Amino acid sequence: MFETGVRDRPRGERAILLGALPSLHAGPYEDPLTELAQLAHTAGAEVVARVTQKRERPHPSTFYGRGKAEEVARQVDELNAELVITDNDLSPAQLRNLERIFGVRLVDRTELILDIFATHAQTHQAQLQVELAQAEYLMPRLRRMWTHLSREGGTGQSSGVGTRGPGEKQLEIDRRLLRKRVLELRRELKAIAERRKRMAESRDVYFKVCLVGYTNAGKSTLLRSLTGADALVQDQLFSTLDTQTRAWTLPSHKRVFLSDTVGFLRDLPHHLVASFYATLEEVKGAELLLHVADAAHPEAAEQIEAVEHVLEEIGAAEVPRVLVLNKSDRVEDPVLLNALGRSRDPIVVISALRGGEPLERLGETVERMIAERQHEVLLRVPAGAGRLLAFLSERGTVLAREYVDGEVRLRVRLGDADRARAQHMAAELGVTSEGDGESSPE
Repeated sequence: MFETGVRDRPRGERAILLGALPSLHAGPYEDPLTELAQLAHTAGAEVVARVTQKRERPHPSTFYGRGKAEEVARQVDELNAELVITDNDLSPAQLRNLERIFGVRLVDRTELILDIFATHAQTHQAQLQVELAQAEYLMPRLRRMWTHLSREGGTGQSSGVGTRGPGEKQLEIDRRLLRKRVLELRRELKAIAERRKRMAESRDVYFKVCLVGYTNAGKSTLLRSLTGADALVQDQLFSTLDTQTRAWTLPSHKRVFLSDTVGFLRDLPHHLVASFYATLEEVKGAELLLHVADAAHPEAAEQIEAVEHVLEEIGAAEVPRVLVLNKSDRVEDPVLLNALGRSRDPIVVISALRGGEPLERLGETVERMIAERQHEVLLRVPAGAGRLLAFLSERGTVLAREYVDGEVRLRVRLGDADRARAQHMAAELGVTSEGDGESSPE
């Protein structure tokens, strides 16, 4: 297999962080590189310095400007740094030029996230998705790699201005191999997506709820608290990449399927959004989203906004959702919770770790939102039509049930899609609905 991963780095490399304002997010932090430092720590680097520069627009060849680059180069020597990590995504030429100035390897924000994803991918699907994202990131950067070989004598015959000679031939071979691998990965991921779609259709009897939120907001902890799932819970960014789905029993004893998904991030690389399409389809296909936010985080409002942006980007902006303010036990000032609560969506304040009554309120809120989207239908169903009766019980809210002459007469609330499906199932059995009740929810 062609190796497309981010280059391996030893654990504990001494790293300098570098970012440019105002492209950096301007939050309440005194240090705007806090999130990049968390990412670097998750990847195993030791941060020895943080450098920022205010720029209205990037420098064409070095992004940060020659003077700032030379300042960082001096810090590299003084601090014995082995790596520079930038909070900005750089072009291949900018990466190459800065590496020449710094004299050490340079990793931009996207490459760092890809490195973390590669470490945390456990299932076959996640590994394929990460490999695809890495391959697409690497494609325009192959020339940069071969320029390094030429400069270091790797090809043995540098031609000067460009990359002519034997290196250019190898570059084209690698490009062909990489393009071929990208096509293979896309085909395999498409097949996996189709299998997941069939699996999801087999679970259509249950209402689908999906957890979304900024990375490390506590989604996996909440999944474990609500369902008893053996979900991985770690206090680090992107600890979960694979979708996990478990049955959640609501206070009324109705069951729904609850799915945990990969965490979001501000400026989430497009390579990842595209490569994780199959996973993100879980979000688009959900009937309700629980947007979990870390209420104790200093940038909670900005993280909520970043998640809303990603939901819009993947086409899930119209899916109904509840804003779940998690880690409330760590919030010292209730005014902060009130400020975060200014949302168009229903809001529930919880501590997933402590559980208790707030989680009951979350379940009741989900039940209420399900009921609000349901309309009343009257049906007469043969008592032996177990599949239809099970569907009505799981997907709808049964208001009245009466057994008369071998049939079940039901008054049930169903959502529009479920009502259409129930009527289709009933028609296959030769059963017709007696008509709709009230056209709107009570």
